[in-house]
Amino acid sequence: MSLLKRTPLAWLNLTHDRRRLLTSLGGVAFAVLLMFMFNGFKNALYDSQVQLLQLLNADIIITNTQKYNMFVPEPFARRRLYQARAFEGVEDAYPLYINTANWKNAETKATRPVRVLAFNPQDPVLRLPEVQTQLAKLQAPETVLIDLKSRPELGPITAGVETELGDRHVRVVGNYSLGTDFASGNGNLIMSDQNYLRYFAQVDPEDEERDLSTVDVGLVKIAENADPERIAAILSENLPKDVKVITQEGFVQQELTYWQENTNIGFVFSLLTTMAFIVGIILVYQILYTDVSDHWAEYATLKAMGYRNFFLLGVVLQEATILSILGFIPGFCISVLLYNATANATGLLMQMTTDRALSTLVATFIMCLISGAIAVRKVQATDPAEVFG
Repeated sequence: MSLLKRTPLAWLNLTHDRRRLLTSLGGVAFAVLLMFMFNGFKNALYDSQVQLLQLLNADIIITNTQKYNMFVPEPFARRRLYQARAFEGVEDAYPLYINTANWKNAETKATRPVRVLAFNPQDPVLRLPEVQTQLAKLQAPETVLIDLKSRPELGPITAGVETELGDRHVRVVGNYSLGTDFASGNGNLIMSDQNYLRYFAQVDPEDEERDLSTVDVGLVKIAENADPERIAAILSENLPKDVKVITQEGFVQQELTYWQENTNIGFVFSLLTTMAFIVGIILVYQILYTDVSDHWAEYATLKAMGYRNFFLLGVVLQEATILSILGFIPGFCISVLLYNATANATGLLMQMTTDRALSTLVATFIMCLISGAIAVRKVQATDPAEVFG
């Protein structure tokens, strides 16, 4: 008994045929890769949608009551921000304007819509050092900062490039790094509120003319030791009911909830992840079942020697555990490379966090244990007399 306890049966069973072991690990790694990628795209949807919101330099957000997500074009009266400034605990309130315009590729002359973010350069709207150090450049007419992570279809976007935005001349005076999302699509650019007037005060007849008297998002800064929940409740109670007041954390959560509950993308990727998990169970089951079949006589011998089914189950589950760990490592490494490649190609926020890596490792472990528990049933049902009789 002591000799058998010291003999790594599970490891020896797996490694006696190195080629089969490599094939087995490849199957597990493939299932891990599928789970990582499908989960990655789902998380990229949510992370990318809120990355801009998390960079807003505000404690409290004011929006139109009809604005059910960040990028719905429902402005509200700017005077609501002036009214908010009068409340105790509010230090400042400043507007953010959001719109869409066609950007012309300086080389191909093809146009693509981009999201325009506009604000007074004197207001600290974004917590992006790259933007804050370049705001003075936006005071010149027809100037913009553009995201370096914009889609490559926009063409050259480095400082000094001159092209057209909404059929009007524009000059790039600087860059920053943010990333795209499913709403902005091609990219984001930043301009001053005065330039915003130049581009959007006179638009096509079918488009809505904009001026600075209406705001898309109001950003409220409060005193250092003030409670944002309390002040948000006071503002919500006292401001006219055409605006909604919410803390920044609540605003981010509201956006996440919208994309989770009102779009099919999250459901689709969750379904694909579940399918990858099931495929992994089938792959590992086939691997372990083949191994059990090859060692059927050996397992029967152990049963004839008096070893119980629980011992045999332990051997197969050890094999499953080894496969889950060794198969996870290459799957994880390849996923990290693909995450980086996808983020660079699309501008989406593909993040490999510790929590996400650990959750996939646990899923891989469970996947392999389920497969092992199913595969060992053949051994447990074996009568040694049938094998040697």
